[in-house]
Amino acid sequence: MAESKFGQGEGQGIDIPILPLRNSVFFPGSIMPISVGRPKTLAMVKAVEESGEPIGIVAQKDGSIDDPGAEDLYAMGTTGRIVKALKAGEEGFHLVLQGIKRFRVLGLTQAQPYLRARVVEVQDINADPLKIEALVMNVKKTAREVVGLMPEIPSGAAQFVEGIDDPGHLADLIAANMDVSVEEKMEVLNLVEVSQRLENVLELLHRKLEVLKLSNKIDSQVKGEMNKTQREYYLRQQLKAIKEELGEADGTEGDLDELEQKLKNANLPADAEKVSRKELRRLRQMPSSSSEYTVGRTYLEWFADLPWDKQTIDSLDIQKARELLEIKHYGLEKVKKRIIEYLAVRKLKADMKGPILCMVGPPGVGKTSLAQSIAESLGRKFHRISLGGVRDEAEIRGHRRTYVGALPGRIIQGLKKAGTNNPVMILDEIDKLSYDFRGDPASALLEVLDPEQNHSFSDHYLEVPFDLSKVLFIATANQLDPIPPALKDRMEVLELPGYTHEEKKHIAVKHLIPKAVEGHGLNDKLFQLEDDALNSVIIDYTREAGVRNLERTITGVIRGVAVDVAEGRKELTVVKKDDLTKFLGPEKYYNEMTQRTELPGVATGLAWTAAGGDILFIEATKMVGKGGLTLTGQLGAVMKESAQAAQSYLRARSPEFGLAEGFWEKNDIHVHVPAGGIPKDGPSAGVTMICALTSLVTGIRVRSDVAMTGEITLRGSVLPVGGIKEKVLAALRAGVKEILLPERNQKDLYEVPKEVKDQLKFHFVKRVDEVLDIALERPPERFNPKLAPTKSETEIPPS
Repeated sequence: MAESKFGQGEGQGIDIPILPLRNSVFFPGSIMPISVGRPKTLAMVKAVEESGEPIGIVAQKDGSIDDPGAEDLYAMGTTGRIVKALKAGEEGFHLVLQGIKRFRVLGLTQAQPYLRARVVEVQDINADPLKIEALVMNVKKTAREVVGLMPEIPSGAAQFVEGIDDPGHLADLIAANMDVSVEEKMEVLNLVEVSQRLENVLELLHRKLEVLKLSNKIDSQVKGEMNKTQREYYLRQQLKAIKEELGEADGTEGDLDELEQKLKNANLPADAEKVSRKELRRLRQMPSSSSEYTVGRTYLEWFADLPWDKQTIDSLDIQKARELLEIKHYGLEKVKKRIIEYLAVRKLKADMKGPILCMVGPPGVGKTSLAQSIAESLGRKFHRISLGGVRDEAEIRGHRRTYVGALPGRIIQGLKKAGTNNPVMILDEIDKLSYDFRGDPASALLEVLDPEQNHSFSDHYLEVPFDLSKVLFIATANQLDPIPPALKDRMEVLELPGYTHEEKKHIAVKHLIPKAVEGHGLNDKLFQLEDDALNSVIIDYTREAGVRNLERTITGVIRGVAVDVAEGRKELTVVKKDDLTKFLGPEKYYNEMTQRTELPGVATGLAWTAAGGDILFIEATKMVGKGGLTLTGQLGAVMKESAQAAQSYLRARSPEFGLAEGFWEKNDIHVHVPAGGIPKDGPSAGVTMICALTSLVTGIRVRSDVAMTGEITLRGSVLPVGGIKEKVLAALRAGVKEILLPERNQKDLYEVPKEVKDQLKFHFVKRVDEVLDIALERPPERFNPKLAPTKSETEIPPS
């Protein structure tokens, strides 16, 4: 029968609440217990409990839809009443429903807070009483036979069916209790002509009877073939006989034979082969429809697909590898040197274990692309695993097979994708690992990255050892501090500092511009960027340690030219410095050092950040008060202590600087470090703090072309600090001409490129007095305490 459409019908009808029913059909005269928990259904139950009105029960076409609308419901349903409603937990009810009459829905009248519809009741049609009487006899007879073949049904069910006199109710009762689909039950519910309904039910009964007879026949055949040792295979044999009878054999045995051959070709180690054979025997004794069968088959497919003995042959041509690294990467000499050393040792000793490298540097300096070039120079496969935000140990070690949807960890998955057991595997952003109640992935990596242990790495899913010693692991990080010490100890750290101006220019000319021009459909006959314009892009539009923003900015210029070309321009476009405003807008960065240090009390410091180095301004001012020291700018505890140490140093030498007695007790000092929204910490701002405070109290400005870094002590010593190379590069980017460094940091300039050192003048200091003599515009006059000036003489003169 054709499917009825929701909302068709005529007449006024009545307005009643609607209860959508999943995966079932409710018939008149039936009693049905159900559990409800959907918000709309709960709202409907509470409303009906108060009003006592009847409800309409309508089957859903798709039981997976949580909030069905008119198009998701059948048009024929059953009116009923809620006989009993019991609370089930905080949100839910157990209902007992009693069916009353058929109805046809005319249309929805309400969608919120629950469904209501206008319906019209449908009466049974008894068009042919004699035919109905004959059909009733046949239905009851067939029902008795079905009940007789189903021992699980109580014997009283047949007598109950015999006692039903109403033909329509008889058909509804049998249809409601038959194990058939929702669509087939809806066909019965849609039939209002009783004889047609009985015919439909009789057809369902005959089909059920034939299935039961065939099942008994198969059961007899299988029982005759089995003995005591075969009883555990009963269900599998029965299913096999059913499929053979229907001609639907699934060829499972052939699939398992193919899987067995794949396992043989995989050349499994002894442990893995033993486990796979046991699992394969278990699969052969299991029906393919079982959920355990799917889990076991997936497990064996992982065994068959992993590269247990597949590996690529390393390209050990050192000269070729050196040329490839030079072509693809400018600078980075330390990393290139380490790769060449690895190739040389690998050439001399073929069975050496792969090193565990960790490249640390600011974003955009080429850590990931360098790892790809290493794989290319070795002739190995490359796979990248992003560890940023990973907080579950199972991401590394895998899930145990007892969990639904279990999979191996990312290491084993990466080996499968690479297809070899010696790829170059990059562990990207290893410093961004986190942890929670599910475990610590950094601890799980300890075994992976330990050359003494990873030859027998055990994944929770596989539960057999896998040799990772041939894998070349390369980790990348922006900073070392977040990496746990035990994990850091297992890796060889290679630091990648930021690029100099000349390096950026070379990279842009050789790599970034040609790549962007080609990627935007242009060529060197349509686009050219002058040197002055490129210099301006580097200095005025990007200030970064890497070249990621530089690439984006150059791409912005090229996009602007691409628009002109797309509109018909065919001549060469030469972008000059003055043209950049048209494509990129006004300059984003400018040299603010002169402007910021034009007043006393401001000094320029150097800082290390995860993105490379940067300059920071430390500002100090004073006001009449009670001797307080205010520190702002999101300063950490160590940086606050540096400011306090600087103040204490000056207070102890107040007479020497000509400060009146009681100066510190009558004035409040405020030290601020912009930008206030960025947290700052560390001891390296000590010399900058003392310069700013000395400039404030003496009225002598700090030189605008000088930047400094270093820790101070209360006795006036200047101690060494870290991050010298990054700080020096940041100073050069900001237009600094001279740098003050602790004397013991002189050795750290070894890593600074010569072209950078040639552009800067370095002063190496041991004492605070040396810092003040160099940093201030004129050396502060140190007075004899007995000749200290009056209060008016210590006021800060106007700039």
